[in-house]
Amino acid sequence: MKIVRVILSVEAQEAYKLLSLRASNSKIDSSILRSINSKKDAIKSNPHYGEPIAKNLIPKNYYEDYNITNLFWVRLSNHWRMLYTLTNGSEIEIIAFILCIKSHPDYDKLFGYKKDRVKK
Repeated sequence: MKIVRVILSVEAQEAYKLLSLRASNSKIDSSILRSINSKKDAIKSNPHYGEPIAKNLIPKNYYEDYNITNLFWVRLSNHWRMLYTLTNGSEIEIIAFILCIKSHPDYDKLFGYKKDRVKK
């Protein structure tokens, strides 16, 4: 069985560090941080833990910046999202590369989703 290694991109590291700094004073940030750590463990146990994103929906900049061929999303606490891709690091390991950790509105913006505006 291959070992699964989880690595954070620079963007994901920045979000993680910011949440870590604010966690001692914020229950919400602390909850999100615990959720990230829990999901990282889940991904180590099962690399396909997240929900796959259709190839035609993968943001163009991820193709250009990371040359990815797959993308998964994971629901975090407080409606945050984490995106990751899988690569074969070698014959003995799989690398789960976490691309970003975002609030739900930022996640929606990344994929071009818009809120439905229903007038009542």
